[in-house]
Amino acid sequence: MATPIIMPRQGQSVESCILTEWKVNVGDDVAEGDVLAIIETDKASFDLESTAAGKVLALFWEADDDVPVLANVAVIGDESENVDEFRPEGQSSAPVAATPEPATPASPQATAAPVATPAAPVQASGSIQASAGVSPRARRLAHKHGIDAESLPGSGPEGRVIERDVEALISGRPRLSATARARSLSEDLESPGRGSGLAGMVRSQDLKVPGSVEGAEMSSVKGIRKVIAERMIQSLQTTAQLTLHASFELTKAQAYRKERLDAGQSKVSLNDVIAYAIVKSLGEHAELNAHFLGDRIATFEKVHLGVAVDTDRGLLVPVIKDASDLSIEQISSEVKKLAGGCREGTISPDNLTGGSFTLTNLGMLGVETFTPVLNAPEVAILGVGGIVLKPKRTESGEVEYVDTLPLSLTIDHQAVDGAPAARFLQSLVERLENNPGS
Repeated sequence: MATPIIMPRQGQSVESCILTEWKVNVGDDVAEGDVLAIIETDKASFDLESTAAGKVLALFWEADDDVPVLANVAVIGDESENVDEFRPEGQSSAPVAATPEPATPASPQATAAPVATPAAPVQASGSIQASAGVSPRARRLAHKHGIDAESLPGSGPEGRVIERDVEALISGRPRLSATARARSLSEDLESPGRGSGLAGMVRSQDLKVPGSVEGAEMSSVKGIRKVIAERMIQSLQTTAQLTLHASFELTKAQAYRKERLDAGQSKVSLNDVIAYAIVKSLGEHAELNAHFLGDRIATFEKVHLGVAVDTDRGLLVPVIKDASDLSIEQISSEVKKLAGGCREGTISPDNLTGGSFTLTNLGMLGVETFTPVLNAPEVAILGVGGIVLKPKRTESGEVEYVDTLPLSLTIDHQAVDGAPAARFLQSLVERLENNPGS
C-alpha cells in the first residue's frame, strides 16, 4: 500500500521548512528509517526519515523549495501503485529526481553538438585555423567600416571570415569559434568579453557557466545563510540603529568567579556573569526589554535572553525563556545546553524564537570592539569584545593598569533614545564592577 511521507512539524512556531537536499531518487528502494532528505527550518537542520519500506514512487518537491508542514513530500510503496491522490495541490505530475552531479565540461577537442553552421576544423590546441578567405558580404561590411577583413580570424567553414565575424568586431561582442558557438548553445554556457584565441576570439575552453566569476568558487545562497542574509538586511533597512560603547573593569568579576570555585560552587564563565547582569539590569530599565512593532512598542515583564552562538552552519540565537526567574547557575546551565543543541543541530525551532534582548560575544575570537546588528524586532543588543589592558588612576593618584572588557550596546532609536540606553549601560557597568553575580 502506498504511504505518503509528510513534512513534519518542527516546533509549534514553524509553518514551513526548506527541503535542502534529496538523498534518494524516484525508483530507489528504501527501508523504514532511511534518510530521504535534509530539511531546514530558518535556524536548524534535520533528517527527513522514511516512515515506510518500499520503492520511492514520487518526490513532489525540488531542492530549496519552501514546503508547508504536514504537506506530502514523497510516496513510498509498490511500483504499480498510483500516487496522484497524494500529490499536493499545484504540484506537477512530472516526477522530481534528486539533482544529478554536474557533467564534466567537454574538452576543447570534444565534438560539439550539431548546429546549423558547420564547425570549423580545430587544431590540437583548440584554436581556429588560419583564415581560408573572406565571404563577399563580410568583405563589403568590413570595407564600409574601414576594417581589414583578411586580418580577422574566421568562424566559418575552414576558418573562412564571414559576416558575423565582422559584426562582432564592430559591436564589440566577443567573437566565438565555431566549436565554442556550438558548445555555448548546446550547454547553455556564456562567453567572456575576450577569449584566448587569435585577436581575442573565444575558444571552447573559454566558455563558463552563467554567473560564474573567474578565479572564484561559486555556491548558491540558501538555507540558514539565506535566512541570515535576509534578516540582516531587513534589520538595517527597517530600524534606526545607534551603538553606544563602554567598558568595565574585570577585577571583581574575576574575583567573584574564583570565590565560587574556592567555595566548591559550579564554574561560571565571564559570559554567564554578563548575561546574569544584563537580566538584572533590564529589570531596572524595562524600555530596553522590548519589541518595536511600527506603531506599537511591546515591553516585556520578564527577560527572554537570546545568546548568539557560532555554529558550522551559521549564526544561531537560542533564547533562555524567563531568564529573569533564573539564578546565575541556571542561566549558565541553559546557555551550555542550548549552545550544544545549536552546534549539534538538535535544537528545537521553538527555542530559537521569542527573545526580548540579545547578547553576542566575539571577545574569544580576539575582537576588541564591534557594532552588533539588532535582532529585530528587539530594540537592543549587547556586544562583548575581548579583554583590553587600560590605565586607571588610583585614589592615591598613581596610575595602574587593569583588565577591562569592552561593551557595545546597539539600540533602535525609533523606540529608545540615547540617554535611557546610556543609563542602562551605566547601570550594567556598575553592577559588573561592584556586585557581579548579585
